[in-house]
Amino acid sequence: MRYRLTFVAGLALGYVLGTRAGRERYEQLKKSGQRIAHNPAVRNTAESAALQGREFAGKAFHTVSEKVGDRVPDSVAGRVRSLRERNGSGGGEDDWGTSNT
Repeated sequence: MRYRLTFVAGLALGYVLGTRAGRERYEQLKKSGQRIAHNPAVRNTAESAALQGREFAGKAFHTVSEKVGDRVPDSVAGRVRSLRERNGSGGGEDDWGTSNT
């Protein structure tokens, strides 16, 4: 019981001390994070990484499709066909809300 009381007292003390300096430090971290996120070099790098990821995913899909062939269950094949038809020629947005540009 004594250890629980010590733990709760330490938790309360840490909370009080943390909230005094915590909000200010949180705001500093938030501002620096926003500065980094709005940096054009970071945005370009993130976009190129996303584009490469899409390309690799497409290549992996085709490789797996060739190797698996007709062994895919009909329910899965039907779902893939319906997703392809719904997405059309690949334009617009994918299921994750990112653009395919």
